[in-house]
Amino acid sequence: MPSKPEYNPNNPVIAVVGLSPKPDRPSYGVARYMQERGYRIVPVNPMHVGGPILGEPCYANLFDAAKALAAENQKIDIVDCFRKAEDIPPIVGEAIMIDARCIWMQLGIVNEPAAAKARAAGLQVEMDSCIKIEHALGNLHGIL
Repeated sequence: MPSKPEYNPNNPVIAVVGLSPKPDRPSYGVARYMQERGYRIVPVNPMHVGGPILGEPCYANLFDAAKALAAENQKIDIVDCFRKAEDIPPIVGEAIMIDARCIWMQLGIVNEPAAAKARAAGLQVEMDSCIKIEHALGNLHGIL
């Protein structure tokens, strides 16, 4: 298991919903890239609860992850989604409930009704966009 790098406490905390423990998966590569640049990554994947991914414990859902982080006086700022578009509405609901600042849907993921709900609750929304690519290009969208 690789050790997790030091994270910059000034960077937002990123929960990655659908993060795979397999290094060949896009979610893993994107999360590793962000982690290597000082972002704390919080894995959320009900199929891998408890097991570490990128040196961090994996949670079943955003509620469990937020509760664990609250015990460390931290919170989830960005919810990065590697799930199908039809799976996004309940994730948005959880993101609103945990007071996240941003819901980020990766390349190929668009759900306009869920985005509208998130925006109405005050969340920033990024859709059909890769957080790794945007970061590498310097497009921080006011959230990174």
